[in-house]
Amino acid sequence: MVRCLLRAGYSVTIWNRTHSKAQVLCAAGAQPAVSIAEAVSAADVVISMLEAGPIVAMVLQEALPALRAGTLWIDMSSTRQSEAQQLHATLHAAGHGFIDAPVSGGVGGAQAGKLAIMAGASSSDYARVEAILSAMGRPTLVGPPGSGQVAKLCNQLIVGGTLNIVAEALLLARAAGADAAAMRAAIRGGFAESKILEVHGQRMLERNFVAGGQVKSQIKDMHNILAAAEAAHVTLPVTQLVTQRYETLATTHPTADHAAALLALEALNPGQRLGIAPDKLS
Repeated sequence: MVRCLLRAGYSVTIWNRTHSKAQVLCAAGAQPAVSIAEAVSAADVVISMLEAGPIVAMVLQEALPALRAGTLWIDMSSTRQSEAQQLHATLHAAGHGFIDAPVSGGVGGAQAGKLAIMAGASSSDYARVEAILSAMGRPTLVGPPGSGQVAKLCNQLIVGGTLNIVAEALLLARAAGADAAAMRAAIRGGFAESKILEVHGQRMLERNFVAGGQVKSQIKDMHNILAAAEAAHVTLPVTQLVTQRYETLATTHPTADHAAALLALEALNPGQRLGIAPDKLS
């Protein structure tokens, strides 16, 4: 994402809690900072991308005294809607703007500058940074602050559910005597087609669970979805089941790719296994 911004001609100052992770971007033209205060003090726009809401809040509190007047903070992490709304309230009270703009598209989308970017913001704040977001992907304003996280949770709801359905389809084909790979090829391009069937269906056939998106991140997202559902007073029974399936992997395969939904399904079906290849986990 930083490289996309640099290619678009933006001046980018970088900081990471693990300094070595930021250093690799110096060769691309990014300017490293030794502290969060140094990183944000001259910035018109601050972009954060962190593991979870509590960490975003911690970094924000450390950065807040150093922000220049009217700074616009874009948080591209995946958090709870309530956490994004609290970040907005904190920044607004201090005279700053806030946009929650979580993304979908994985590492490949980030490298290609083709992320789906779901922005929760006022129309004026969004207009101010639409070009910046467009350097990293395809941004869409989906509502006021906090709405970006709702859109991302809806995305993850579909992703998590579809991963489990694709695993069930492949295992059923194998157990019922069909060629699972041929079945997948046969239904490609029909109504069942999806990016999950394309990418993660192949991963499951190859038993390649080397992480892109991780099980532990998927579990975090599923819990955030259920929290949003509770706040909105709706029941999501399928999401509840998907969450339970991923939770069975929390201790055994937390850092595996979320295609490891197949492993959770196989554990429910002793003696049934998709293919003969060994599991790739690292």
